[in-house]
Amino acid sequence: MSLLSRRALLAAAIACGRATAARADAQPTRLRGTIDSYGGDSITVATRGGEKVNVMLLPEAGVTAVVPAALGDVKEGSFVGTAAVPGPRGALVALELHIFPQAVQGAGAGNHPFDLQPDSTMTNGTIGSVKVSDGHTVTVVTYDGGEQTVILPPDIPIVAFAAADRRLLEVGAHVILFVTKRADGTLVAGRILVGKDGLVPPM
Repeated sequence: MSLLSRRALLAAAIACGRATAARADAQPTRLRGTIDSYGGDSITVATRGGEKVNVMLLPEAGVTAVVPAALGDVKEGSFVGTAAVPGPRGALVALELHIFPQAVQGAGAGNHPFDLQPDSTMTNGTIGSVKVSDGHTVTVVTYDGGEQTVILPPDIPIVAFAAADRRLLEVGAHVILFVTKRADGTLVAGRILVGKDGLVPPM
């Protein structure tokens, strides 16, 4: 894996572990939608809320592909992230699960508020165990300072990440942009997740 590819994957891992920014000059916020147009240094995204938002791409903006994965890819020692909501007996119920490359093990680890839906959190950590209980797959995700028991419903989307470049930025592709707002109101993106072959990034 090239240094540039590793940096892009590392940035994706860290971004998926951070809380939503409360201020535009804090951490980047997530902009989810489909590409409406792309012009090399700028991109227009049709958001899930129905707006069309123009974003400038920083020259160094990295692109990471989101690709399909399966429950069988989730093994003890895997470094994962999962958006989840509170479940029974203190457990979390996963809304999705993404598997990071081992090259970025530990990046963004922890449990943080997330913006996928109300009361959701994002947990980045290492799979400590995988078992079946009451017909559901249950795993323990551990990180420095804590752990979370996570219930994986059978129909949740499971994805992984792969190095990519801007050739994947085609009209209609599903993307998550990590954007900040400049003083003049311009939105700029330094990282992009793009679903490969029509995949919708679920996080």
